[in-house]
Amino acid sequence: MAATDLLARRATLSRSLRLLAAFRYEQSAPDRFYGALAADTVAMVSDLWTSTNGSPPAGLTLLDVGGGPGYFASAFTDAGLCYLGVEPDPREMHAAAPRTHHLAGTFVRASGTALPFADASVDICLSSNVAEHVAEPWRMGDEMLRVTRPGGLVVLSYTVWLGPFGGHEMGLTHYLGGRRAADRYARKHGHRAKNDYGSSLFAVSAADGLNWAARTGALVAAFPRYHPRWAWSLTKVPVLREFTVSNLVVVLRPLGRE
Repeated sequence: MAATDLLARRATLSRSLRLLAAFRYEQSAPDRFYGALAADTVAMVSDLWTSTNGSPPAGLTLLDVGGGPGYFASAFTDAGLCYLGVEPDPREMHAAAPRTHHLAGTFVRASGTALPFADASVDICLSSNVAEHVAEPWRMGDEMLRVTRPGGLVVLSYTVWLGPFGGHEMGLTHYLGGRRAADRYARKHGHRAKNDYGSSLFAVSAADGLNWAARTGALVAAFPRYHPRWAWSLTKVPVLREFTVSNLVVVLRPLGRE
C-alpha cells in the first residue's frame, strides 16, 4: 500500500473547506483553530503510518519538533501515542494547558537543528509548520531523520513562501518582498510581526523541500497538506507549485543504517 492511500480518501473538498474556515480563528479563537488543526494532524499521521506499516500507530513514540503550546500534545496523547515535544521557546510550552485543562506528553526545551535524542530513538518524527521559521530548515530535517528509526516515518510540513499564506500575519504583502512587507507591517502596527521576515520567518520554497527530501534517498510521498486529492498533482509542476501548493508535506521513511 502506498503511503498516502488512506489519507487520499479523507482529502476531500469538504475537509479542505473546513480547515480553511478554521484558519480565520487563529488569532481570535486559538482553541478552535489549533484544536481542528491538531485533530487533522493526528488523522494525517495515523493514515500515513497505517498505510506504510499495516497497523495503527497507537503505543508508538512520536517526536514533535516545534511542538508549540500543547494542542498537538493533547491530541496525540488522546490517540494513544507517547508524545515528546521539542520547543525552543519556553513561553510556547503548554500555553494551551489552562484551556485544555491538562498537561499531556513530555516537552524538552531544545533547538530542532540539534535534537537532544539518540540516533534511531523514535518511531515517528513530525514537524508541522516550523521549517519556514528556521534559518537552516534542512539541517532540522536531517536531525529528524537521524533520530527516527529505520522503518519509521518523518513527516515534515511547512508553509511555502510564495503561496497565499507565506507571509503569515503580513498577509499578501509578502509578494512585495519579505523585508519590505515586514517593515510595512511594523509601521502599520507599531511593532514587528511575531513572524518577522529574516529573523523568525524565512522564504522556503516547495522546490527546496522536494530537493532536500530527494537527496536523502528516503522520500516516499509529497503532497499539498490542505488540498483535496484531485489537486495533489500540483506538487509535480515546477513554478506553479510555488504559488498553489500553500503547505507542502514531505514524508520520508529512514533507511537502515550500516
